[in-house]
Amino acid sequence: MSYPREEVEAAIIALRDAFVEAEKRNHWAWIADELYHENATYYCPYGGAMPVFARSREEIRQTHYGRDMDVGSGWAGWSFPVTSFAVNGDQIFSRWVNRGPGRRPDGSYYETEGVSFITYGGDGKFSSQYDLFDIGHQMKLCDELKEAGLLNEALERDWVAPMKRRIIDGLMQGIAPAPAA
Repeated sequence: MSYPREEVEAAIIALRDAFVEAEKRNHWAWIADELYHENATYYCPYGGAMPVFARSREEIRQTHYGRDMDVGSGWAGWSFPVTSFAVNGDQIFSRWVNRGPGRRPDGSYYETEGVSFITYGGDGKFSSQYDLFDIGHQMKLCDELKEAGLLNEALERDWVAPMKRRIIDGLMQGIAPAPAA
């Protein structure tokens, strides 16, 4: 179905603004109720290491905006600004960053860029979202944050270390052990 461009743009602007509000609240799960249809889907492959596929608003609330972003998960101090977007019919392409806490000595942000491919489904809500970002770069960014004393211990323990293990284990599949010297 085709929607007026202004309506589609208003939805992605509402998502961008919701991210700013969620950062202030230190709570993200409410975004699922505000901006996603009941039967919406969300997918992020996390480099094949830990794919998240939510098949309803409830699952989006529990995974992407709940477990993966809410403050209890160790993401306090992080922000996820939408830096730009484009609209083509009911399709939205957004560019955003995972921005860590603090700044580097040169004043630049600790951040990893990503993109979302979102389908607008009417009534100010989305029907699907597919997120992509460089998980290897994200892991290096977390190492940099740790070195700077800015990586939350719970985030490191509960997300970074397990993600690194999944990436390594996935890459090691099909690789023969090194010959003994």
